[in-house]
Amino acid sequence: MAADTSTRSGPAYPAMPDPWTLRYEGFDPAEEGLRETLCAVGNGYLVTRGAAPESVADGVHYPGTYLAGCYDRASSTVAGRVVTNEDLVNCPNWLPLTFRPAGGDWFTGPPAEQSVELDLRRGVLTRRALVVDTAGRRTRLVQRRLASQARPHLAALESTITPENWSGPVEIRSALDGAVANTGVTRYRALTGSHLVPAGEGADEDGLIWLEVAAAGSPLRIALAARTRVRGAGGPLPTVQELGPGRAAQTVTAVAEPGRPVTVEKTVAVHTSHDPATGTPLRSSRLLAAQAPGFDQLLDEHGIRWGELWHRCRIEADFDGAGPLHLNLFHLLQAYSEHSADLDVGVPARGLHGEAYRGHVFWDELFVLQVLNLRFPELARAVLRYRHRRLEAARQAARDAGLRGAMYPWQSGSDGREESQLLHLNPLSGRWLPDHTHLQRHVGSAVAYNIWQYYQATNDLDFLAGAGAEMLLEIARFWASAASYDPARERWSIRGVLGPDEYHDAYPWATGPGLDDNAYTNVLASWVLARAFDTLRVLPGYRRDELLERLALDDTELGRWQEVGRRLHVPFHSGVVSQFEGYERLAELDWAAYRRRYPDLRRLDRLLEAEGDTVNRYQASKQADALMLWYLFSAREVRALLRRLGYPARHELQRRTTTYYLKRTVHGSSLSSVVHAWVLTRSDRRASWGYFRDALVADLQDGRHGTTSEGVHLGAMAGAVDLLQRCYTGLEIREDAIWLDPHLPSALRRLELELRYRGHWGIVVTTGHREVTVSLRESRQEPVRVRLRGRSATVAPGETRVFRL
Repeated sequence: MAADTSTRSGPAYPAMPDPWTLRYEGFDPAEEGLRETLCAVGNGYLVTRGAAPESVADGVHYPGTYLAGCYDRASSTVAGRVVTNEDLVNCPNWLPLTFRPAGGDWFTGPPAEQSVELDLRRGVLTRRALVVDTAGRRTRLVQRRLASQARPHLAALESTITPENWSGPVEIRSALDGAVANTGVTRYRALTGSHLVPAGEGADEDGLIWLEVAAAGSPLRIALAARTRVRGAGGPLPTVQELGPGRAAQTVTAVAEPGRPVTVEKTVAVHTSHDPATGTPLRSSRLLAAQAPGFDQLLDEHGIRWGELWHRCRIEADFDGAGPLHLNLFHLLQAYSEHSADLDVGVPARGLHGEAYRGHVFWDELFVLQVLNLRFPELARAVLRYRHRRLEAARQAARDAGLRGAMYPWQSGSDGREESQLLHLNPLSGRWLPDHTHLQRHVGSAVAYNIWQYYQATNDLDFLAGAGAEMLLEIARFWASAASYDPARERWSIRGVLGPDEYHDAYPWATGPGLDDNAYTNVLASWVLARAFDTLRVLPGYRRDELLERLALDDTELGRWQEVGRRLHVPFHSGVVSQFEGYERLAELDWAAYRRRYPDLRRLDRLLEAEGDTVNRYQASKQADALMLWYLFSAREVRALLRRLGYPARHELQRRTTTYYLKRTVHGSSLSSVVHAWVLTRSDRRASWGYFRDALVADLQDGRHGTTSEGVHLGAMAGAVDLLQRCYTGLEIREDAIWLDPHLPSALRRLELELRYRGHWGIVVTTGHREVTVSLRESRQEPVRVRLRGRSATVAPGETRVFRL
């Protein structure tokens, strides 16, 4: 009956012998999509995939540049129905650059030899190649690329062309291509992918080319301007402009000699109508491109900013193969940065690296913000502001459902409406099926959890009193409104929802979708209702009165919150927490038989549907659901939450529940390994470490079989980092103190973290197997309370305390 829970295969870190460098040798068409994603460069404002500059979208390559918050809506006819989807737009391609000896063929790839190297310390992608044309002319090509962390609207490509066995004129063509579409996800290609229409193109007297496009279904406009300069060549020779709808190009001719490099700098400025402090995007881009410094200066400024980021993200983890840790942090910092904070954007589940999930925002911020809270709290606050600006949309969604409060959408985009698709394609059967994932109402609890965790880490009462409390109270109001009383049980129930395990969306005996009393959903709802009262208690009296009046919250409604919060139904069976009411009535899958037929069961739902069956019939989970409780809360806290609800939770409940579901989970989500590593920390550190390594290399090894080419799994990347930051150190922020309870696996010899906490910019926590050291850098901040296994100490700025384990 037991599921094989192992997802580990092959070498752990095949592409990272150097922990600060991701390197690929040669050209492999089957891996190109993965490499383009992992070699993306960005700065939080934009991310550009690591596609070769001469490439086009052809089924092997997929050039893509994505700008934070730039969405467009389009309608498609699917299975006889008209559906509308909002997509993160694949923006005009700024990369195109190729060359040829005069009279020869333009280089379109692949090269005869190639190596690609991503420098994680400085955020620079370097490509070295040998190009051999049909006439046997050999040319060495070195290209460096960056998306500036210092000047977020600038990206740059430096190409050095060195003939080996020929001389004469060399033509270099640089272009901006607006004739792009969203075609990066195979299963979406039946949907409308064209989002951009030409709005103008041109060339200036000083050699700039520019391009402007408009979104087809929204007011969005995007403008690019490119400056191309040639160094180290004979000449100058004339420049030829090529302009057409949605495309601007120029061809520069230089004189080349064997062994003499010709260097081409292409500097591109990008602005959109979505940007703050921008007049017209086209004027801003042309002005910035004309005034931008050269590549070397851009690189120096860019490197300084990356140095600052790495200092603030310092995690020194002593274990074999730490390179993927840097890779995960690198992509997190590229997807959301200080340049994202003022753009009113959330955290897309797949970063700004591809088109999976259409660039939508899910609950993955639950995993991301745990890293940001203790490193970049201002960025965590910006994510929460994104949610607050969409509070009214969440209120309207609740009203439309006949409920009160705020019902946040499972998938969010530009304006906060529900963006979950109505249909999804099973590639194995070719059938379009109803999609009920919008019933994952627990996303609202994730928002509330993030608000409270941010407040605990920062003590930012201004935010809590301003935006945070209003959101948290409205989410609590929603849960109290969504609960219905069951007189037979004398308890409250929440019906018709889905939990984190997306495999189960209906009972096999029911005619409609949704499940009753999902344990994770109900316990989190109870927690939110309790935190609502804590929030009211910590607010200044006048602000509390203002909110109570604004939200029309009276004693009667607050009394209902107390009642519901203490009497929500949580199902149990066989001494474990049930994933949802009736879970034990489902059949057991013949795991052995299915393992023999299918070597990989991570998409068990698709396999069963293709056979005419449904995963709804079986006790088989895509990812951790009930176990999420022990991811968000310590075992002690989970017991307290259940006892508050009136259930006699014992110490063995976590172990029994973990063992039960571990046998029935196929880890179809990248987040599953993160959660299982976390919950196994106290009971089986060796197994926990195995799941940690799975999570750490999930994208590097493309563990989801091709999905990384569609974008990184940002929640899993952040979650893997957080396993080192909080899980193995036992770090919690609660009760106005830093709590530590280290449980380092044997393979992890030492951990050193530098954190921010409540105004302290330098709290250094060093954890080994025998002692923990906490140091505070000099400042004028108040001392910090530290709790460790029953001991309590106060550490003042400039002081170091050592705790023996």
